[in-house]
Amino acid sequence: MAKVLEGLYYSESHEYVRVEGDFGYIGITDYAQNALGNVVYVDMPEVDDEVTAGEEFGAVESVKAASDLMSPVTGVVVEVNEDLEDQPELINSDAYANWIIKVTIADKGELNDLMDAKAYAEFCEK
Repeated sequence: MAKVLEGLYYSESHEYVRVEGDFGYIGITDYAQNALGNVVYVDMPEVDDEVTAGEEFGAVESVKAASDLMSPVTGVVVEVNEDLEDQPELINSDAYANWIIKVTIADKGELNDLMDAKAYAEFCEK
């Protein structure tokens, strides 16, 4: 069973957002990294790029497959996790500690469209 953390918001495309004040840290879930296998590359947007809820903002590539990253919220990228440029496998060691982008959240109301930990865990079991 994949690890699901309380207090995060989850999308059906297996991204999470951890909210801290006006910022959201977006990454892929433990379930997603497990399904992908060994991550070899992370394609990330640039700082100041806009991301839109439900739209692609990058990709994660593994030895098995490539998967588009879909933003769970709308906002502006204020930071990218540069550690992933040289060590994309950090996502495999701890998907929740190794977020991909940090954004300012434009509309916190969008969080209502995402799942909490309990709903996401049930979603993954289907």
